[in-house]
Amino acid sequence: MAEKIISPGVFTNEIDQTFLPSAVADIGAALIGPTLKGPAGIPTVVTSFSDFQAKFGDVFKNGSTGSSVQFLTSHAAEEYLKNSDTLTVVRILDGTFSPATATVATGSGDDANGGNSSFTLETLADGAIMNNADTTVTTNNINLSGSKHNIRYEISNVNNSKGTFTLLIRAGNDNIKRKQTLETFTGVNLDPNSNNYVAKAIGDQVYTVRTDENSNPFLQLTGSYPNKSRFVRVSTVTSLTNDYLDENGSIRLSGASGSLPAAGSGSSHGGFTGGANGVSGFDALGNRVGTATNATYNFYENISSAGSQGYVLSTGADGTNAYVQALNILKNQDEFDINLILMPGIIDSIHSTVTAKAIDVCEDRADCFTVLDPVLYGKNVANAVTQAEARNSNFAAMYWPWIKVPDSQVAGTQRWVPPSTVMGGIYAFNDRVAHPWFAPAGLNRGGITTALQAERKLTQSDRDTLYDSNVNPIATFPGQGVTVFGQKTLQKKSSALDRINVRRLLIKVKKFVASSSRFLVFEQNTAATRRKFLGIVNPFLEQVQSQSGLSAFRVVMDETNNTPDTIDRNQLVGQLFLQPTRTAEFIVLDFTIQPTGASFPE
Repeated sequence: MAEKIISPGVFTNEIDQTFLPSAVADIGAALIGPTLKGPAGIPTVVTSFSDFQAKFGDVFKNGSTGSSVQFLTSHAAEEYLKNSDTLTVVRILDGTFSPATATVATGSGDDANGGNSSFTLETLADGAIMNNADTTVTTNNINLSGSKHNIRYEISNVNNSKGTFTLLIRAGNDNIKRKQTLETFTGVNLDPNSNNYVAKAIGDQVYTVRTDENSNPFLQLTGSYPNKSRFVRVSTVTSLTNDYLDENGSIRLSGASGSLPAAGSGSSHGGFTGGANGVSGFDALGNRVGTATNATYNFYENISSAGSQGYVLSTGADGTNAYVQALNILKNQDEFDINLILMPGIIDSIHSTVTAKAIDVCEDRADCFTVLDPVLYGKNVANAVTQAEARNSNFAAMYWPWIKVPDSQVAGTQRWVPPSTVMGGIYAFNDRVAHPWFAPAGLNRGGITTALQAERKLTQSDRDTLYDSNVNPIATFPGQGVTVFGQKTLQKKSSALDRINVRRLLIKVKKFVASSSRFLVFEQNTAATRRKFLGIVNPFLEQVQSQSGLSAFRVVMDETNNTPDTIDRNQLVGQLFLQPTRTAEFIVLDFTIQPTGASFPE
């Protein structure tokens, strides 16, 4: 209500239009699938492909053929991280699994607490691949079961007068003359009152997947100190040396120095043991092992209903349950800010339980999108169309056919991969050179530069059939190569949301408005609060409009939609009216041939 003014005078008001919301954090894709190593079932952010390789690995030996392969997860991460620096990876590992541990012994054999253990390290990665404890004496202290996929530790610079030591994390396949030091923690100690206490310096926290009263999975964090190591955490400190030095700088307890770890790499050459794989996993050298039959070790074009990449994915199988659990964890949009879900190796025609769950998660979150692969390698246009026509969602898209790409980690090798393996990279490139509201398709932004060839060169008739049923064709053009040539969602009803660029526009706008408006919750429901909202949203939408995302827009948040009754219900209501810019997908050109002397129309 306006202020009542009766007598003449000058009246001033302050309207603050300089308020700036907190910047929206970088948002990337979520990649779900099996990896060589890494924490299982825990969403983990990587910022580069080298970071992915360090945490999740890459090449390993196929358990049935002995050939060197990668999971499609690794291929997809490499493609996506070429054009983005934020990727959330969720490793799939079924059955019962656990990390490996290493007990660091004291130097004297007995510590001040009557034991011979100083502290215990635990790998952040799960599985038997982290096991490499070896007591065999070898030249240069080589771990016979060590490999580049695991790690070892070393203690050096033990200083009894100060109670400090240095911890090195080394590659599992190095030797004492050619050390490959991955991390160094200097001057650490066993005094919990010190800033350089070993658990503080390295970290001791760990996430565990728990289940709530409604059988929904969630992550529970235990431990007191954030992890600063990329490879290990301190699980226990057996021999504490509280206040190691007194006020005179002398050792307070005569036996305290016996608690310090022994210099060197331990009786097992600094190796780790106790890691368990689950149903399918790897040995310490990175070879695929497990109880699954050879048929389920199928990779690339050999993926079939019998198994995918070593996992059984029938309804109710451990592999399927692992994917569903990962998707259920990602449902929490307050904790995991993502805009795309990728699951290379999951095929809609044979893994419908998982693909249906992915669509449900995207629709429930309403702020992310998923790319699905319709059929196995070797299928035809009709097969792909059948799968697409069985889905109806504007939060998902399908592409076909498969493509062949070089394996950058196995020299001279080429792989057939499903489209979702490379489509994350196409989306990331589109966002880097343009914006999410541009179509990730066409010769400008849809070229699959790594593709050697498509499984099938589509004719115009093939592309018409696919696009009419909402399958985005991957076409091959002479001189242009393999190109994404469609951008439809799986929505059956014709509307603006049957296009990927419009759905991704709304995802971007909704994320910005939601994140920047969160600070208004619990503020007074007054005109000033509404002006703050308008002062944030209008400039953002004007920017989107100037960048060809919107043709027009209008934002309403005033007394028309915030009536006294609405305010009494503790609600602040806003309405955003958007006119998305449409893409030119069909260019129609009329060529009119005229006789000599005819005049051209204006």
